[in-house]
Amino acid sequence: MQDILSMLNAMRRPRLLMRAARIGAEDYRRTAHLPRLLGYGNLPRHGAALIRLVEIEGELNAQRIGDDSAYNLLRHIDVLIAIVGEARILRAAKPNQPV
Repeated sequence: MQDILSMLNAMRRPRLLMRAARIGAEDYRRTAHLPRLLGYGNLPRHGAALIRLVEIEGELNAQRIGDDSAYNLLRHIDVLIAIVGEARILRAAKPNQPV
């Protein structure tokens, strides 16, 4: 199974969505954003949070592609912001590995 960061690198979403997510991730704060998206309680570790966020984002993306009337663009951007923010934190914590 490929690791979560490789999986994120393989994700393809519209440029405008990803641009909004990258801009929003500049102000990402884990303690404020994650409870709203994942539910209140103890915050999961970065990897576990990313997996749950990717699952949520997959459902939202399926709604977007299927023109589902329940699709919520703002929630989709919020989830993408959290994914980008968590990935940045995870990459920063990962030790440098030789290429």
